[in-house]
Amino acid sequence: MGAPDETRDGISLTNLDQPLFDSAGATKRDLVDYLDALHGRILPELRDRPLSVLRVRPGQEPFMQKNLPKYTPEWVRRTEVWAEASHRRISYALCDDRRTLLWFANQRAVEYHPTLARAGAPEHPTHLVLDLDPPAGETFDAAVRVALLVRQALGDAGLAGAVKTSGAKGLHVIVPVTPETTAEEAAAATRALAAHTERLDPALATTAFIVADRGGRVFVDSTRAHGATVVAAYSPRIRPGTPVSYPIGWADLESATPADFTVRTVPALLGDRDPWVEALPAPQSLPAELVAEGRSIPVARVQAMHEGKRRARARREAV
Repeated sequence: MGAPDETRDGISLTNLDQPLFDSAGATKRDLVDYLDALHGRILPELRDRPLSVLRVRPGQEPFMQKNLPKYTPEWVRRTEVWAEASHRRISYALCDDRRTLLWFANQRAVEYHPTLARAGAPEHPTHLVLDLDPPAGETFDAAVRVALLVRQALGDAGLAGAVKTSGAKGLHVIVPVTPETTAEEAAAATRALAAHTERLDPALATTAFIVADRGGRVFVDSTRAHGATVVAAYSPRIRPGTPVSYPIGWADLESATPADFTVRTVPALLGDRDPWVEALPAPQSLPAELVAEGRSIPVARVQAMHEGKRRARARREAV
């Protein structure tokens, strides 16, 4: 017999003692309690940003939800965004308060992926993201070594960033930028920083978008730009043990173990602190020469698409 439903901030919470998902090591109650305990730290990451969530229902595969379902309460704030890929307007949630976060938790929304820009200013991201993705079978140590290269590349450009675990096997380096920064400038600077990182140790880091071209190296993903999202700091992930995307100080990075940061452990680890707020540098202007360099570097995804077509044509011609 399950525990009776609860109500928090006017939200009816149901089926709280169900397992969250296979291998979660956590229940739906654990998710609700975690998000509620950390709402003061998570909400600043989500507020005023079009939000995509990853939900998981019992017996089903996880799915990404962008467009709000018809049964969404009227009081949930939302913003409409034109989706070029699907040629339609998508109604995104704006998760601005505890009640909305609890509503999402009750919908079994485990992961929270806000956009890099706020609603109403899509062409002005608030930060750059360098996403470090180690190859299959590689240890977290490889991502750490590349994160330190990113830090060196940032320093060489007169910039600073903060680092957090992705909640999976990689790391995210976040670089806050000033409000006048355009999406095009941010995208160009991200490409330039990725290229600088690769040059610092090409045996360890790569900007190759095609997986087969990475040669066992850590992928420095420079494509998080324009309408892209990144999982929020403190967001849980749908991974074994329900880990959390967790901020780590640069000095502590080499001794960190991502599996230590889960929905069960993080509230006690944090206490009254907010290490993400402590770690983030103030917004910075992007150096003009960095942006100019980035403009000369092809967009990785587009370049990979053209290269894929070229290789396919070469294979056909070889037959």
